[in-house]
Amino acid sequence: MTEITKRSGILAGGNWILDEVKVIDKFPEEQALVNILDEYTSNGGSAYNILTDLTQLGANFPLAGIGLVGNDFQGIRIIDHCKEIGIDTQQIAMIPNVATSYTTVVSVKTTGKRTFFHHRGASSKLKPGHFDFKKSNARIFHLGYLLLLDSLDEVREDGRTDASRLLEKAKSEGFKTSIDLVSEDSERFKTVIPNSLPYVDYLFLNEFEASKLSGINLMNQENPKLMHESCQEVFTHLFDLGVNEWIIIHYPAGVFAAHRAGARLFQPSVKLNPEQIVGSNGAGDALAAAILYGLHEEWTMEENLKLGVCAAAASLTHVTCSDGVLDIEACLNLDERFGYRQ
Repeated sequence: MTEITKRSGILAGGNWILDEVKVIDKFPEEQALVNILDEYTSNGGSAYNILTDLTQLGANFPLAGIGLVGNDFQGIRIIDHCKEIGIDTQQIAMIPNVATSYTTVVSVKTTGKRTFFHHRGASSKLKPGHFDFKKSNARIFHLGYLLLLDSLDEVREDGRTDASRLLEKAKSEGFKTSIDLVSEDSERFKTVIPNSLPYVDYLFLNEFEASKLSGINLMNQENPKLMHESCQEVFTHLFDLGVNEWIIIHYPAGVFAAHRAGARLFQPSVKLNPEQIVGSNGAGDALAAAILYGLHEEWTMEENLKLGVCAAAASLTHVTCSDGVLDIEACLNLDERFGYRQ
């Protein structure tokens, strides 16, 4: 038995956010009034979403979080929720005089399109000193939403970020490392992210983030053949920057995974009926959680991708990030009920 297989569980660090989701009838012009049709409060942020999704899937291995919340009602709510669903909160600290991070998510009922108003709050104070890898025997360390981690994203004089150093340390401590990014509309992708990639084993991106990071446009690509060719260019570019094992790019038509050794796998997404798609908030995190589950359990990547698109489809049936995610068996049954896109 190798050292990595003696380890068990997933440790996720990053943002711990409450999403205040408001479903509206249409997106307003400035100074105009629209109607709020429904309201929900739920988990938000990559670390919180992925660990919550893993509990929804039925993961039976240890799950633990690292991050910061404010010493306020919202922070208490996050800690209590994590404990209730079985997430180890030993390294989720409450800090004074800073509000818990939150996002007001405005989702248009007729289109499912979302707009985000984010308060960075306590998560912006997260620093390397808050991470104690010695307290964890997890197999995988996931650092979520780079570009939304403020202090960890700051590029130092040597050209590296603290996120990069954390990932290097995690690898030296025996973890497999995983990251995802936030879809920030900026040019920071090429200055903040590349120095972390030599210390990343699993990289999750949507088509917007992949375009920003690589400089190769994947947006609004309707032709599947051309999309796959463009993804191949992205894979080559990002492996040249140092990603160690898998790059996973997800977009509405499916998910495309590439291994450094040469494997290329595409899995179409589940063909849900349009009326079943309520909101896309958290669908990418659900896909990442499912694939991380399979990686932890040493499934094949083909199996991981199928569970990934099924979990993402389940997520789409609810306006919040995780409430639509089903257990593994129920998720996998979605492909028999609805089939895959052609």
